[in-house]
Formats: sequence, C-alpha cells, structure tokens
Amino acid sequence: MEWTPDARELADLELLLSGAFHPLEGFLGHDDVHAVHERGTLKDGTPWPAPVTIHVPEAVGEVTLLDPEGVPLAVLTVTEHDEDGLTAGPVRSLGAAEHGPFARLRRTPAQVREELAGRPALAVTMRGPLDDLTEITSTAKELGAVILLLPLAYGEQGPAVVRAALKAKEQLPADTIVVSVPLAPRQEPEIDLELREHVAENYGASEHLAGPEPITLPGPPHRRGLVVFFTGLSGSGKSTIARGLRDALLELGSRTITYLDGDVVRHLLSKGLTFSKADRDLNIRRIGFVAAESARHGGLAICAPIAPYARTREEVREMVESVGADFLLVHVATPLEECERRDRKGLYAKARAGLIPEFTGVSDPYEEPEDAELVIDTTHISIEAAVSRVLDTLRSGGWVR
Repeated sequence: MEWTPDARELADLELLLSGAFHPLEGFLGHDDVHAVHERGTLKDGTPWPAPVTIHVPEAVGEVTLLDPEGVPLAVLTVTEHDEDGLTAGPVRSLGAAEHGPFARLRRTPAQVREELAGRPALAVTMRGPLDDLTEITSTAKELGAVILLLPLAYGEQGPAVVRAALKAKEQLPADTIVVSVPLAPRQEPEIDLELREHVAENYGASEHLAGPEPITLPGPPHRRGLVVFFTGLSGSGKSTIARGLRDALLELGSRTITYLDGDVVRHLLSKGLTFSKADRDLNIRRIGFVAAESARHGGLAICAPIAPYARTREEVREMVESVGADFLLVHVATPLEECERRDRKGLYAKARAGLIPEFTGVSDPYEEPEDAELVIDTTHISIEAAVSRVLDTLRSGGWVR
C-alpha cells in the first residue's frame, strides 16, 4: 500500500534517512516509545532521547511512503502495527526529498562531517533569532571550534529561523557553517533538548549550545484564525448547531466564515470515499486541511463531521495550530438513545437491520473526546440555546466581538 505521512512524520523520516537520527533505521513502536519515556533508552539499552512514530491505517507487509505530491520517498517494512495505526519497522530510501525554501542548506550529517575534516565544531541549534552572540563566539574561541549553526526549520516558521541563522552568520567567523535541519519540536522540553544534542553530535559537533526559544506574541483573538470543530453522533444536533452558529456570525459580519458540514463535504470534497475507517480518517483530514488553510489567513472555519476517532481529531487540531490558528472542539454529547429516537434520516433503523455496515454508534465505535473545550447535550435544550452557548464561548474567548 501507499501512504502519505503528516508533516511531522515526514520531517522525522528525512532525519532517519539522512543519518541525523543514527543509530535508528526505522520507526519505533509502542514498546520502544514507552521505554523512551521511562528510561531514556531503547529496549536493547541503546541510548535514545525521543520517540519517532508514524500512523498508518491497516498497514501490512511493505508501505511506500509518499510526499504530499505523491512522490515515493521510502519503503517501510512493517514489523509492528497496532489498533491505533501506530506502525514500526525499518525504512529504505527511494530517493531524496524535494525541498522548498533554502533547499541548498539541507545537507546530510556525512556531508557536514566531511567539510569539517576532523576539526572540532560547536553546534548551535536554533528555533528563533540569536540576540546575543557573545557566548557563542567566546565558547568557539575557547574550544578552537568551527561554529555550526543548525536552524531547526520545521513548519510555518521554518524559513524565518533559517533567515535568522544567515543573519547571525554575517557577524560570526567566515568559516561558520549553516545547515537547515527539519527537526520538529517535542512537547517535553528535556526530550527536545536531548534530541537536539543527539542530532548536533551526528552532524559532527563536539559541543552543543541550544539557542533561546522564540518569544511569540500572537495577535488578538478576533484577528487570529479559528476552527470551531463540532463532533458527535449522527442525529446529535451538531450540524444544526453549526448552521445556527454560521448564520449568527454572518449576521454579526465581523469574521470571514467557511462552513464545512460533514454531509456537504461528502458530496463534494470527499465524493467517492467509503465509510471504512481509513476513508473516514481521510475525510476528516481533508476537512481539517481546508479548515486550516482558511484559518491560516485569519478566517473562521466551522466544521461538523461525526469525526468518531480521537487520533484523527487530534491530527486536525495539530494541523490548525501548526499554522498559528486556534482550535475549539465542541462535543455535541447527545446520548445514543436520544439520537436513535430522533433518527430523522432513518439511518439507525437501517444500521440495526444490517443495511448500513460500520455505522457509528451501532456497528462502529465513537471515541468520546476527552479534550473538548465545550460539551453540549441537546436532549433538553433548544438549538437556539445551544447556539448561544457556542457563541458565548467565542465572545468570552475574544474570537468574536
């Protein structure tokens, strides 16, 4: 089968194939990730600072990993695969990835070590500008080391970090080397730091300095992009609330609105997809992509799919937050019994009769969110009251004036 990893997984894949993640040769499985968090080592005792994982549905045998344009990058031989889609196994390169801005600065550790020719190197990993170069220059002078600037060029801010490195290079010794490294940040600061040190060592550094984390001052909420993502069972009322919210916001006229209802998307953006788990996930990812693109430019997107799986909802949250926008998850938690009692479209009756396979809540699970910012049960409240609750949340959060 073929699979396109998400942005973070593609970044990890590049570092695996380039040797920056040496000694790893493939993706880690659940046991390895657990071992990393508990002991800081792999199961066999090899020191390793952070987990590298990929999620592939229904993976067996070999999986060809593609870039977003469909170009094959590597083959993953599956040795582990679990119910959550976490997949592990060695990877084999099929060719170099295509790069965007500053592609000339993407170099492998072997190429950099060859240029260093055994000279000591002081690596400085960067996620933002270097305001004070004094410590770097004095440390490099003391060590007699070449300065190796490693801008960690991942995500939307990647090009800006590389520009900051090139600006710093102008004030550093002439033999300073700049190499763009697509290392995604980890949530745990200590793991992120260890991983930066590990990558720096593979690039030939004998010493490592971590540059300061960037200080971001986001704009006011009413100017930031926002995705309001409704999830709930069929018949829960999520689409009706979402439409009511859309209408209320259009009446206010203060935000640009994009409306992505699950049924409408199925007829257009996701036409031809089935209701298998893989296709359901793909449908939600498509909705997430469009919503994130809208929010990237300051728009407010309203989404109302069933979105039964927690992992896929989390992927959408990550998509949205990676472009600097906000994400508001609304769980319309109307119980199954009430949804089935309503059954306006007759879907539950067909599912109970076996006419609709893999129907959420009947023959397929719904994973209730544990991270919803707002929970609404429409059993005993009107749609108008439910819309007001969402609108009040947007007002109190500053997203709507």
